[in-house]
Amino acid sequence: MSSRTFHQDGRSLHVTASGEGPPVVLIHGLSGSRGWWRYNIPALRGRSRVYSLELSGYGHARRQRSLTVRDMAALVAAWMDDENLRDVTLVGHSMGGHISMHVAALAPQRVRNLVLVCASGLLRSQAYLTALHLPRAALIGRKRFLARVLTDAVRAGPVNLWRNAVDLLSDSVQDSLPLIRARTLIVWGERDVLVPLALGQLLHEALPGSRLEVIERAGHIVMVDAPQRFNRLLLDFMDAGGEPAGTHD
Repeated sequence: MSSRTFHQDGRSLHVTASGEGPPVVLIHGLSGSRGWWRYNIPALRGRSRVYSLELSGYGHARRQRSLTVRDMAALVAAWMDDENLRDVTLVGHSMGGHISMHVAALAPQRVRNLVLVCASGLLRSQAYLTALHLPRAALIGRKRFLARVLTDAVRAGPVNLWRNAVDLLSDSVQDSLPLIRARTLIVWGERDVLVPLALGQLLHEALPGSRLEVIERAGHIVMVDAPQRFNRLLLDFMDAGGEPAGTHD
């Protein structure tokens, strides 16, 4: 496993990488960290080069001020350019899915597969209501993961969480959706109280050719609540895409 911090114009992105093969990029959500993918990375790195990002203000980049979702998307796209990543499978959870849609619109030549996991982007509410739902969203899933959720929230701090909650609720992905060219899988937890399933269905309708999968009895942190089911859906989706561009003469 390797790690580095990518810097651009005073902004930073912490990246941990492991495994070999086609690139898979994981982007956590509000109050998250790379630890939210702990049940998924082992299933991916046996066949892929897995990059787990920690956004400015979160995880190992917690001493930074958080950025807007569009600034974070631009930073991720710049990092992908710096790494010269191609045929990327981009997986984003919640706010990370919101960011991923902007990234896929900014860098369609790099993103081959887009996986949106309980993604914000069409959510409309007051920021304080979203913040109040975070503990409830965590409690619906695996109770033993609650300590991780609370620890990461404390590390990010209330200012960063509030800033991003306000921003993601005021930002819409409507202008980015028509620019997305990637194959798209949408995965939702049936019991998601933070970003309701109805919004996943709206994304599905807005992205022609996308595939929507609902995991029963799972909540907002669906990749933790039902990791085996989530991993199988992700791997099957990647397999169904055929060979990456450039593998044929």
